Amino acid sequence: MTDLAGNLRAVRARIDAAARSAGRDPASVALLAVSKTWPADDVRALAALGQRDFGENRAQELIAKAPELADLPLRWHFIGQLQRNKAAAVARLGAVVHTVDRESLVRALDRVGRDDDRPVEVLVQVDLGGAAGELASRGGAAPGDVPALADLVAESAGVRLRGLMAVAPRGEDPAPAFVRLAELAARIRADHPGAVELSAGMSGDLEAAVSAGATIVRVGTALFGDRPLLSGETPPVTRVTPAARATDGRDAGRQ
Repeated sequence: MTDLAGNLRAVRARIDAAARSAGRDPASVALLAVSKTWPADDVRALAALGQRDFGENRAQELIAKAPELADLPLRWHFIGQLQRNKAAAVARLGAVVHTVDRESLVRALDRVGRDDDRPVEVLVQVDLGGAAGELASRGGAAPGDVPALADLVAESAGVRLRGLMAVAPRGEDPAPAFVRLAELAARIRADHPGAVELSAGMSGDLEAAVSAGATIVRVGTALFGDRPLLSGETPPVTRVTPAARATDGRDAGRQ
């Protein structure tokens, strides 16, 4: 609990400092705690410190973990690639889906929202590019496809467009990619004024994301510590911003 409390204070201090440096109100940036691979007890401990928003990237883990914490006023966010056959279960937990990247997923979530008479809140994920190859893939719709996908979400009664989400390319300075994302987000907001959220930035690059206008930063490692790698998983590599490196060099490339 002591470590979590200190980590939470440090992360919030980083967010506040980044926001002030960018001339923004720190209250305009929300912290999303990425609890993937961490047990429900750790989520409960961080929730006891006042954290309410938590993100998971595997549907099965979210579906198993959320009921254990149903007594807490948590807000779940799904930040991984979502298969259509898991869409209903994730949506019915009230999770905000950050990774809408194709028409078929919009249709699936729309059906759930219509059936339950409760629109599913979603963000469209943008592919910010990067080096070729499977290791570099971060997911998301091509930037040129995002406006049409956002239009589809906006015209579907069972889903509600909250904004855009992206992950910085691996092994590159994240700042230029986040600037491109912010420019695209401004275009989407011009057509859809309610799409005010920009989910970007992780443990190693949150300063660059906040500088570009992120309203949600997704932080795991800097809160919970180094997570265990899953079988066959390769450790991620991302260039770390100078501010993040000065704070904790272990955060590079991790949520």
